[in-house]
Amino acid sequence: MRSTATTLLLISAMRSTATTLLLVSTVNGLAIPSSPAEQTRRAITSIRSAILEPSDKPKRLFIDYLIPLPAETKEEDIDPWPGGLAQMYPYAEDIIRDILKGVVNEAGQCSSQVLSAPDCCGFFIQESQEDPKKDVAAILFPSVDQLDDIERIDEMVGPDRTLILMNKQFQRPADFGFTGMSKSRSRSAIFDRFKWGFAFQELACRGEDVKLTFEHPNWYSCAVCDEDVDLGSQQIKLLEPQLERPAYEALEAKINEVLPEPLW
Repeated sequence: MRSTATTLLLISAMRSTATTLLLVSTVNGLAIPSSPAEQTRRAITSIRSAILEPSDKPKRLFIDYLIPLPAETKEEDIDPWPGGLAQMYPYAEDIIRDILKGVVNEAGQCSSQVLSAPDCCGFFIQESQEDPKKDVAAILFPSVDQLDDIERIDEMVGPDRTLILMNKQFQRPADFGFTGMSKSRSRSAIFDRFKWGFAFQELACRGEDVKLTFEHPNWYSCAVCDEDVDLGSQQIKLLEPQLERPAYEALEAKINEVLPEPLW
């Protein structure tokens, strides 16, 4: 679950000098985004890089974007998103539009439609005035119930244009069912076809606040400590940049090595 206190770091525009230095000086890797604007900028750069990578396969990308909490969120709030995806959707819609506009050369109109109101799932197409083949499509908050839509849209987008799944609500084929056709279809339609375009994720590992970022072509990892008021938020590098998403066990082992005593 997202730490409200940590995520508020993304919203605050004020930074101490010490914190700013830490954000830009992470050793042999990338500091985590310090603001929503920076996260969006870095997402655009990473996605463009992934699209431009030579490949004979259609461009199919995952994005995990850490949506900043509403400005009215307080540290004591147990659930900053009591309305769930329905509350997040207006924020996420603005974000995906900004990302698509930044990714596409000579961006034209961006059209959208709701794929499923109950699931808060939407579909976006950002047109390129330079070349229709450079249009980019995106599905926001796709869930296991959108498998048919994903397959249909994938065929409609075709091999020349890019399709993005942003903040998918599933993690593995088993989420589509342990047996049956849906699991097999999800593997061939999604997991065997899509790769990461950008990610900013957070998780608890051995009780520490761990941040993972994917910026093409590598994953980066760090532990964040914001207990020291004087020093501000510190980022402690964990694993070396790598092509595959770091496994929980590898993160835990590295934390035990570099942080024998818990930060908390």
